[in-house]
Order: sequence, then structure tokens, then C-alpha cells
Amino acid sequence: MGDQSGQTATLPWAYLRLPPFPLVAVRVLQLANNENVQLHQLCDLISSDPAFASEVLTVANSLLYAPRYPSTSIMQAVAVLGANTLQGMCVTVGVRAYLGKAMSYPAMRNLWRHNLACAIIAERIAKVGFLDKDLAYTSGILHDIGRIALAVIQPKGYAALLEKHYGTAAIMLEAERELFGWHHCEIGRQLIGDWKLPENFEAVVAEHHEVRRKDGAWDVAELVKVSCAMASAVGFAAFPGCETEAYGDLLADLPARERRVFHPDAETLKGEVDEGIHAIESV
Repeated sequence: MGDQSGQTATLPWAYLRLPPFPLVAVRVLQLANNENVQLHQLCDLISSDPAFASEVLTVANSLLYAPRYPSTSIMQAVAVLGANTLQGMCVTVGVRAYLGKAMSYPAMRNLWRHNLACAIIAERIAKVGFLDKDLAYTSGILHDIGRIALAVIQPKGYAALLEKHYGTAAIMLEAERELFGWHHCEIGRQLIGDWKLPENFEAVVAEHHEVRRKDGAWDVAELVKVSCAMASAVGFAAFPGCETEAYGDLLADLPARERRVFHPDAETLKGEVDEGIHAIESV
């Protein structure tokens, strides 16, 4: 596939009328990459929205993170888990809140689970290599933010497209542009700019369906390409008719260290992802 994310969209951006993403989640993303940020600033920001803070704490205490001593405050959660891990939780809560009523459509729940699966797999691959596991998780949650936006704009129409489409995830981009004037990689790129998020997220959201590099380059954007494809390969595709790649071929795309240490068994990985998704969905 060529670089379709670079094509010119057929409709003006304002036409989409996207509702705002939860402000606290955006501000946390903006702050967390700032090495000079004080932890109390992050805690104060999250705590400024009591409902949001309560859900973040619930996720923090879920089986996914399995703390020995459950946190009773955001400050305690930051102290135990660290600011970067909390960032991923905030984005998880933010994406679920953004989807809102759209989650009543089975197609949107599948899309939500695909995002979670990509994040969980990215985090696990990063753990056995040299990339930041928290950044990997956050990038996995964010990678399909353009899809999430389409789901919010027109849940019924997008659900129908997801349910009827057959083919590769990349070919879906063409169908999205026909329906919305933009495809989800273009929308993701625009949102990263609009929200003033760190530039490293741009490649993650805009290029995750492009051909994986064969020159040995390995960064978070390449990790998410593989993690997204792995999520689909082990049963968490973004839409039912998605053509998936062989899991063994995806393992072969990992760098030598990651390939040696990461789970070779697709069923084992599926089980871990299932457990992680259940932990988050049960709170």
C-alpha cells in the first residue's frame, strides 16, 4: 500500500464536527512527556475531574495492574505505579469515555477491544526489548484514535461499514474516505496536531497500516504496526471481515532480541490479552 495518509482529504476538517476529547486525558498526554513536570501537577490535574479520577483509580486497582496495596488516591497511584503508567490509564479511560454511547454497537466494542489488545501486546513486546513499555501501551491505545473519532461522529454508519467490509485493514481506508471524506489515519494525524501532543505520536496514528520497514529500524511506530497486526491475528481485529497476517510472519518481523524472548504461541498471547481486556472492562 502507498502512503494514503498523505492524500488530500475531500472535505474541510471543520465539516466533521468532532466533539472534544476528554480534556483531562489530553492535558495528561501533554504533560507526561515533559521531564520537568512535577508529580503533584499531574495529580492535581487528574483530580480536578472527580469522576475521571475515580475511574482512573478503579482501573489502577484492577486485575490488570494487580497492586498489592490498592491505591486510595491519585497521588498514591502515581507513587506506586509511576507517572508514565498513569498516563496510559488516563488515555484508556479517556478513549472509553469518548466512545460513550457508541459502545452500545457491537462493532464499536470490537474496535475498543482491538485498541486495548494492540496496547497490551505493544507493552509486552516493549518489556522484553529496549523500548519504553508505558509509551508503547499509550501508543497502542492511541493508534486508532482516528477510528474512535469516526465512531463518535457517526456510530451507526461506521458500525455498518465495519460490519460489511471484507479485506485488509489498509483497504478499509478507501471505504472510510468515501463515507467521511477522511480516513482514520488522516484524522488521527490531524488530532495529534490539534491536541498539541508530542510529535512521536503522529507516526503511530498516521502510519500503522503502512508497510513495515525492512531496514532494521525499530521504534514505537514500528512496534505499533506489528502489535496492531498481531492483535488482529490472535482474534482482536477491528472489524469481522479483516484479512489477517500469519502470526508466525509477524513474529519474524520483530528484532532478534524481541523475537527470541517474546511469546511464540498465539494462544498464550490471546489468553493474556483476554485477561487484560476483561480486567479493564470489568471496572
